[in-house]
Amino acid sequence: MAAGVQFSSRSKARPSDSVLPRELFARTRGYIEKVVSQINGSYDQEFYDCCAVMCRRLGETLIIEVYEAQGRAAAIKDGDDNFLMLSGLLGILKKDGTIHLGRNAKRGLDGLKDLGDKAAHNRRFNARQSDIDAIRPDLRTATEELLHLAGLAT
Repeated sequence: MAAGVQFSSRSKARPSDSVLPRELFARTRGYIEKVVSQINGSYDQEFYDCCAVMCRRLGETLIIEVYEAQGRAAAIKDGDDNFLMLSGLLGILKKDGTIHLGRNAKRGLDGLKDLGDKAAHNRRFNARQSDIDAIRPDLRTATEELLHLAGLAT
């Protein structure tokens, strides 16, 4: 901590299901549960850009989990053995004949990518509650389908 900088005491955010139901992600992976907690907490605190970016991160993570569960992680990596970014992951996922996502799940993934990209990269865009609310139903469908495909659904 820098000299002279003091932080006020902060209260811990209460667990919530504001955007995604925690029970859907319970007993999956600790890092997935934490991302969902941050999605819900940032929404509750009205940090909508943060919420949008974390939704995007969750989508990326779950797509990677699907491919790792199938032993096909190499299919979503670049020439340097790094996982592709979300646009590349989505491109491969949508063309993959062995993975069958429903229409709402595909729409949810597209929505989280679009909103997450704007929140992270457009300096004049600030996400609003209505932006998150608009993607919530399809986001929930998409994440639950990915959890099932990854063998992580509880």
